[in-house]
Order: sequence, then C-alpha cells, then structure tokens
Amino acid sequence: MTASPRYKWYLVGVLFCVGALNYGDRTAIASVFPLLRRDLGASDVELGAIGTLFLWAYALASPFAGSLADRVSRSRAIVLSLAAWSAVTLVTGFVTSIPQLLLTRVVLGFTEAAYLPAAIALIADYHASDTRASAISIHTAGLTVGLIAGGAGAGYLAEHFGWRIGFFVLGALGLVLAGFAHLCLRDRTPPAGDPAASLSAAPLGRSLLTLLSVPSYLIIVAEAMIVSVGTWIFLNWLPLYFRETYGMSLAAAGFAGTFMLQGAATLGLVSGGYLSDRVAGHQPRRRMLIQTVCFVISAPFLLVFLGRPGLVLLNVCIFLFSFCGRAGTTNETPLLCDLLPPRLRSTAIGLMNAANCFAGGIGVLLAGYLKSSFGLAGIFGGISAIMLAAALLTGTGYLFFLKRDLLRTRSWEPAAVKGAAI
Repeated sequence: MTASPRYKWYLVGVLFCVGALNYGDRTAIASVFPLLRRDLGASDVELGAIGTLFLWAYALASPFAGSLADRVSRSRAIVLSLAAWSAVTLVTGFVTSIPQLLLTRVVLGFTEAAYLPAAIALIADYHASDTRASAISIHTAGLTVGLIAGGAGAGYLAEHFGWRIGFFVLGALGLVLAGFAHLCLRDRTPPAGDPAASLSAAPLGRSLLTLLSVPSYLIIVAEAMIVSVGTWIFLNWLPLYFRETYGMSLAAAGFAGTFMLQGAATLGLVSGGYLSDRVAGHQPRRRMLIQTVCFVISAPFLLVFLGRPGLVLLNVCIFLFSFCGRAGTTNETPLLCDLLPPRLRSTAIGLMNAANCFAGGIGVLLAGYLKSSFGLAGIFGGISAIMLAAALLTGTGYLFFLKRDLLRTRSWEPAAVKGAAI
C-alpha cells in the first residue's frame, strides 16, 4: 500500500508499544538481582553473565535477522519475533537454577534480534527524510519507556509477590500484543513506477561486503559500539548501585535506576530527533556533527560518581548525561538510512545491533569482574572517557569521510530515488 499521513504515524504508535515491551522484557531482570542472589545463589559474575549472554546471543543472531528482514515481510517478522520473545519471557518465571536462567537469556536474545532491524526499516519505508528522524526517535523513546516500566514494575512485583510474577505478566502481555500487531501492521508497497520497487536485496555476504566498503558506516558502528558499552553497564548495574549505596527497596532501586536515566533519554531522543530533522533533514551530513557536539557535552556529567554526591545532585547529573547522550545517538539510524539504500537498511541495522550487543556484553561482564576492585561508582565515572572516544570518532567521520560517502552511496540508487542535499 502507499504511505498515508495517518497510517504512517499510527504505525509508529503501535511500534512504540511493541518496542517498549521489547526493552521491558530484556531489562526487567536487573531489578530483581538481589532476589536472584537469595533464591538461586547467583554471584556477581553470574549476575553479569545474565546480561552478557543475552547480549551475545542477540549479537550473534542480529546480522541474519537483519538480512532476513530485507527479504521477507517486515511486519510478519515483527509479529513472529514479538510472540516468540514473549513466550520465552513467560517461561523465565519457571526457572529453578542459574543455568536454566542463563539458557532463557540466550533464547531471549535470539528471539528479540529480529525485531529492531525490521521495525526501524519499516518506519523508514513509510517516512521520508524530512520526518524519518522524528519517527524513529519516537519509536526509540518507546524502548526507554519500556526500560522504566520494566525496571520499576518488575521491582515492585518482586517485592510484593516474588520475582517470578513480573515475567508471567510481561510474557502474557506480549502474547496479547502480538495478536493485535498481527491485525494492524502491514508492509508498504512502493507506488507503481517507483524505481525503489525494482531493487532487491543482495545475498548476505555481498551485502556485508558492500557495507564494509563504506567508511562512514563503519564509523557509525564503531561509535555505537563504544556508547553501548557505557549504556549497558548502566542498564545492568545502576539499580544495584542505588540499592547498595542508598539502601533503597527493590522497587525504589528499580525505579531510580531506570527513571532518571531513561526518562531523560526519552526527552533527549524526541528532542534530538526533532532537532535532527530541522537542522539536517535535507543535509544529512549535519546529523553526525550533532552527534559529536552532544557526546562532548554529555561526557563530564558522570564524573560526579567519583566524589560523594548527594542523591539530588547525582540524579541531576545522570539526567543531563542521558539527555545529551541520547540526543546524539538518535541520529545513528536516520543517518544510516540517509547513507544506504532501502535494500541494505535492515541488514545494516542488524549488523550494527550485533556489534553493539557484543560490545555491551563485554562491558557488562567486565563491570561485574571489576566491581570488587573499583566499585560501581568508579566504573560509572569511567564512562565519561567512553563518550569522549565516541565524539572523537564521529568528529573524524564528519570532517574526513561522510560527505564523500554520501555522494558515493547516492550513486547506487536510480535518479528518481535521490534528492537530498549533502
């Protein structure tokens, strides 16, 4: 079908809800770490492995899932992924040992991997460059809403009814949502005569070789990997930091460990997406400049962890770090869509997700290993250096590679699907 102004935003609203559940399911477990220690005897390293194995399984599956979404119905891939990961979440509530729990996290990683490449590519199919960053940022805001709801909700339910009930609720909710999504999601068929309709996806190997030949794409992936290390360390360990440092309840620690970080991220995503479309909607090269500036501004705020901050000051700094950082990262996928033709987008997003999760998994496990030596405060403070390294990468890409790559990759498409200025 052709894109309509009403349906293309309705689509974003539905995927906002699906994306919220996606991230809620994957991160709710961090809020119940203390109960996993008590009930299953988990060590700090095993708690780190819970996040790491999920991320590595997700990373392993993502390139194949992305390539698949360039070849089959994207809406069907979304529905099947949602149903599968919801079933795994439901089963998680029945585990009785750490090995069983680790196995469910591996399977969850495999089943969730198909969602984001298909969802982002489907949004990009319906939204042109002038609204694409806004649409993708709204969807990504749904991911952060899921982080907050999943963390706080799982913590509350665990404290009052045991840690298993949250996974039963999330799994059942996902299966219901999968039925709804099946009824209302549909792929976009390019209008008759659209040159993009004749373009088909290349085999996975050829697609990967094409992507690896674009320096700006490699820079985007490397930057996203670096930022993911810090992001996943925060997501996995911040609730425990609030529990141990400030003596909060499980519900309060789950809320504090997600709300300020992800509430600010939501505002940063929406604001950053709007700014990106206004400043760079027709000059996509500016998106990478916005990234660089935002990363530099965000870096100093986490140095507050190296002192003895009060709770109010700490939350303010977390808010400002998350707001600025996410305003920068919201440019990643719109820039990727500007840089690459539709036939490569899902594959490119899948490969980027794989790299992000592999790097994030290393960060989560390393934080668990270093926790006894440096403390979580020292680890969080070190994320400032990570953000500066990301800024150095994007600044280099903006100055030396992006303009040339936009011109080169634009030549891959027929003239009728070109149009944006560099």
